[in-house]
Amino acid sequence: MAGNQITAVTELDRSHYKTKVYSGGHFIYSDEPADVGGTDEGMAPGALLLASLGSCTAITIRMYADRKGLNLDYIKIELAICKEEEISKETTISRKITFTGDLTADERNRLLVIADKCPIHKILSNPIKIETA
Repeated sequence: MAGNQITAVTELDRSHYKTKVYSGGHFIYSDEPADVGGTDEGMAPGALLLASLGSCTAITIRMYADRKGLNLDYIKIELAICKEEEISKETTISRKITFTGDLTADERNRLLVIADKCPIHKILSNPIKIETA
């Protein structure tokens, strides 16, 4: 992601609500659960948002740990966001990070600080303006 503009294209035909998502030569589906009319063949958009934050956080931590030579074997990140009807100006995403490896308490604490340095965390922590054409 360094230095490049992030882009994505989504396409939805008359399918309910299985959406094709393209970015950087990659392809996934997004969808809604069956109980709201979807086919449940892909992650819901909110889950994709959480997945973006979680994967970016894990990658940022891994890059730092590798650069510093830390004995970090495994990173697990569990995320949750409030229900759609509860979303407001103060929406909260909860993130629990678990590290496996021979790490000191200081190293674990430093990795938690580094977690907040991921680009997606920075984007989501600031006001976002969406311009639609």
